[in-house]
Amino acid sequence: MNESGLPPALRPGSPALFKRMITLSLKRWRDDAGLKQADAAKRVGRSIANISLIEKGQLPSAADLELLLDLYGKQDRIPFMRELLDSAKKAKNWWAPLSGDVPGWFDLFLGLEDGAAELSSFDSVVVPGLLQTREYAEAVIRGNPDLTDEQVTQLVEVRLGRQLVLTRASNPVHLSTVMDESVLYRKRGDAKVMHDQLAHLLRLSHRPRIDIQILPYDAGPSPAADCGTFTVLTFPPEIEGDPGLVYVELLTGGTYIEKKDEIAEYRRALTRLHALAADPKSSRAIIQRAMKEVKP
Repeated sequence: MNESGLPPALRPGSPALFKRMITLSLKRWRDDAGLKQADAAKRVGRSIANISLIEKGQLPSAADLELLLDLYGKQDRIPFMRELLDSAKKAKNWWAPLSGDVPGWFDLFLGLEDGAAELSSFDSVVVPGLLQTREYAEAVIRGNPDLTDEQVTQLVEVRLGRQLVLTRASNPVHLSTVMDESVLYRKRGDAKVMHDQLAHLLRLSHRPRIDIQILPYDAGPSPAADCGTFTVLTFPPEIEGDPGLVYVELLTGGTYIEKKDEIAEYRRALTRLHALAADPKSSRAIIQRAMKEVKP
């Protein structure tokens, strides 16, 4: 890695990704130095709360960053970490002009999704947002009767904008999803909307960095299949020691699971789901069968 420049995988990153890298690096290096937060705070003349906030994602000042790196014996990393700090301050979220109605908890997810190297999900209710057509996305979003037409339009644009992670020129994300077969038949919009959505899934399933598997009705039991929709995010290897995280969307907000043992449990669940689901070729046949049944 070039110590004075961001690696290619990080250059298109979001503020959330840069903050995550700074946070995890400083915490890891403090642990490696055998220091507790209280020790670090005392040595650099800051409060424990200040160190804690930095390790939870608050950007440090350039001066505090250099003090901490010097304390942790990482003087050689100062130029790179300064550039990372500058990038975190300057980076813009692509969805900012559209996000007036995006709740804060989902705003964070958008930033992390934008910076992920791999997204692995299980979807039991609707087609994943990254694979939705405009018409299907609008039908799903209109399921909330409290939204105005303007809000629906904004949220549709945000959802479609998210899909750029699949086609960007630099390091497109690898998407791997398992969908319950019921998703293919759960009506969103009219028959044409459903037919076009399924045809879209078929086209996307042939892309090299998109893996789509269908969990058939007669698949064997799996605890994961009963827990609803979740996504495991894996970040670029340049973020050393990053275990990834799990995002679970609830009715009242999003939940982020960041404990290593719990993340590992979700990864095992996905492995089980991939084994139970039809392989990609057979999954296409299942989608084609559903298309015949919803043909307009």
